[in-house]
Amino acid sequence: MNAVEGKREFLIQQALEAREYSYAPYSGFCVGAALLGKSGTVYTGCNIENAAYGPSNCAERTAFFKAVSVGEREFEAIAIAGGPGAEEPDDFCPPCGVCRQVMMEFCDPEEFLIILVKSAVQMMDYKLADLLPMGFGPGNLGRQDQIKEGGEL
Repeated sequence: MNAVEGKREFLIQQALEAREYSYAPYSGFCVGAALLGKSGTVYTGCNIENAAYGPSNCAERTAFFKAVSVGEREFEAIAIAGGPGAEEPDDFCPPCGVCRQVMMEFCDPEEFLIILVKSAVQMMDYKLADLLPMGFGPGNLGRQDQIKEGGEL
């Protein structure tokens, strides 16, 4: 059993729980994410809206920024649960383009698993490469090694 399979159910549960903390008074669209670092630590995040819209932050980026802010730089998987209000959503909630680009910064697109969660029993799996084909990342700039070492150039 790989690291992701051992934590899969926990990631899903944590994404659903993180969704409950969403601050979405403008859109009413609540999203939670649970990110698995290579260390085995799980980082959660929710979307946080702002009246000025621009300063709003997605759940996925909240989780990534929490992880990076404490030194985690490599990741295995993320579970994402989102939909209108507290209701069970009608459809899956894929990450937006900005979040996909942040994932590309820190994750191997062929290996990083994205679990889209509709409910505790309905989910779909994708690799980052499926959702961001031909993605541009640190490797395109010859900087992949520096990123993994903590960002020093």
